[in-house]
Amino acid sequence: MTKRDPINPTDGDARRLAHKLLQETRFGALAVSHPDSGAPYVARVAILWDQGALFTLISTLSTHTKALQKQANCAALIGEPDAKGDPLTHPRMTVIAKAKQADKAAMKDRWLAAIPKAKLYYDFTDFLLFKLEITSIDLNGGFGKAYQLLPDDLRS
Repeated sequence: MTKRDPINPTDGDARRLAHKLLQETRFGALAVSHPDSGAPYVARVAILWDQGALFTLISTLSTHTKALQKQANCAALIGEPDAKGDPLTHPRMTVIAKAKQADKAAMKDRWLAAIPKAKLYYDFTDFLLFKLEITSIDLNGGFGKAYQLLPDDLRS
C-alpha cells in the first residue's frame, strides 16, 4: 500500500486562503529562540500584513525582542478559531521568517489605521518595528487541507 502525501499541491485556493489569513490577522503567536538558553519561546504579538510583508511592533523590554536581536530566525502562528466548532478544523498557518528592524515612522499611519489602540504606545522609544521576511509557509486549511507555500505564492 502506497502512503499518500499529506501535503496537497499548492493551488489558487491555497494561495487565496493564505492571503485571507494574512489580511485578517492582527495578532499571532511569535516563536523565537530564548536569548539566554536557546530554548523555544513563544509570545503573543500584534501582527500586520502590509505591502506584501508581515510586521510586528514589540518592546525592547520583552524577551522576544531580545531574542530577535540575537537570532533573526522566527516563526509566527496566524489564524484564530471561530467561537464554534473544533478549533482544529479552522484554517491557520505557520510562517517561517527572518526578522529585521523596519522603519517605524514610515509605517505609523498604516499601523494605527489597522490597530488604533496602538496609539497609546506606538511612539514609545522602547518599541521597535520588525519586518518578518517570509521564507516558507505551512498552511493548514482544516482536516485534509495541508499545503506548503513559498514567498512567491503570496505575490500572485
